[in-house]
Amino acid sequence: MDTNRASQEQSRDAEEPDGFPGLLSTEEADNSSQIEEDTDHNYYTSKMYGPSDSMSRDLWVNIDQMDKEKVKIHGILSNTHRQAARVNLSFDFPFYGHLLREITVATGGFIYTGDVVHRMLTATQYIAPLMANFDPSVSRNSTVIYFDNGTALVVQWDHVHLQDNYNLGSFTFQATLHNTGRIVFAYKEIPVEVSQISSVNHPVKVGLSDAFVVVHKIQQIPNVRRRTIYEYHRVELLKTRITNSTAVEITPLPACLQFTSCGACVSSQINFNCSWCHRLNRCSSGFDRHRQDWVDNNCPDETKDKTCDIADTTHPFPPFTTAVAAATRTTSRSREATAGRDAASTSHPPTSAPTEDDTKIALHLRDNQALPAESAVDRMPGSHPLHTGLILSILLVMLIMVAAVLVTVYVYTHPTSAASLFLIERRPSRWPAMKFRRGSGHPAYAEVEPVGQEKEGFIESEQC
Repeated sequence: MDTNRASQEQSRDAEEPDGFPGLLSTEEADNSSQIEEDTDHNYYTSKMYGPSDSMSRDLWVNIDQMDKEKVKIHGILSNTHRQAARVNLSFDFPFYGHLLREITVATGGFIYTGDVVHRMLTATQYIAPLMANFDPSVSRNSTVIYFDNGTALVVQWDHVHLQDNYNLGSFTFQATLHNTGRIVFAYKEIPVEVSQISSVNHPVKVGLSDAFVVVHKIQQIPNVRRRTIYEYHRVELLKTRITNSTAVEITPLPACLQFTSCGACVSSQINFNCSWCHRLNRCSSGFDRHRQDWVDNNCPDETKDKTCDIADTTHPFPPFTTAVAAATRTTSRSREATAGRDAASTSHPPTSAPTEDDTKIALHLRDNQALPAESAVDRMPGSHPLHTGLILSILLVMLIMVAAVLVTVYVYTHPTSAASLFLIERRPSRWPAMKFRRGSGHPAYAEVEPVGQEKEGFIESEQC
């Protein structure tokens, strides 16, 4: 999880401008006392710039100087409370190693990054420069603005007020998402200390979070699935350092998902224990948004040996089965030929039992459904296990059907009996509805979309 340990400041190559005036590389900033050292969060490193540092001013994007045709003021978000709207990106944005082409901007000072929009957007999967109970509808000057220039997206909450404490003043801040995965939080107006903002009606967070979703089948209700969110990582930034004219630069660190070959994956020297899954052709630490696919395809068991010499993993015994099958077919042919020559004389029982290796081969081939139909084992005289099992199965099914009919007749003819009352109380129409619990402290957000589209229910789990 987030270790929040300080690491030594690393030099970085100069970056080309992203098309915004004043966006400079970190090497151009002076090493003043207001600059905090890079903080390692495993997936990201963060650096905070104080009010007296020039980098804080350089990281602020002046939207008034941008192309007016690309600057968009969202009319609904600027006049509502607890609303969220999807925004398509013109570039691939790496977030925890996953490439995103769509994000969801919320009025509460954060960006939701999940695939499915639900009512608990504040729980996880967010980019939060300042998540709080902001209500743009209380002031005509409050707006939610965003701007996409092809390499970066800027979202600005401009002169927004807290719904439960309007007199504190207006807040103006922004988040910039770069196509390199770099994230910048810039703050222009913060009238009070962030630690003083009430979290009674809305969470107050500054940082990042990501999670994976696991789908569970509900046995009591057919064709109904429950989705559970598991937060696997969170970046929590220091709230006391956020004031007027401050900024935070968050830079992504190498992740397992960026490796596209087995050799590069297993030999990587990064913060994570990367493993390669041949069934998925994917590198992962086991904790990302594809967690369910990783588990469903038995990747944790496959990656224990950490080898890359497996050519084909579609069969349970890839390199061994072909040779064994060929050897067994040869053995079967020799046995059939011998049986054919001896059939004219007499039918003697086998004089030698199969060896241990032959038994293992037969078991493997039976599991792979590769055992020939003319196998001598299945055609030994006097043994009919298939017929016996089939007859027993038919008899068992018939007994169950007869018992069900008798129980049904008894229930209908004795409606006041204990058995009848037991079944009536537990009929499907009396089953309790499966309701998803809402996490405590997570307000409900509504998505800006056509009326009538239903949302999916989620259950929030504790952080992994």
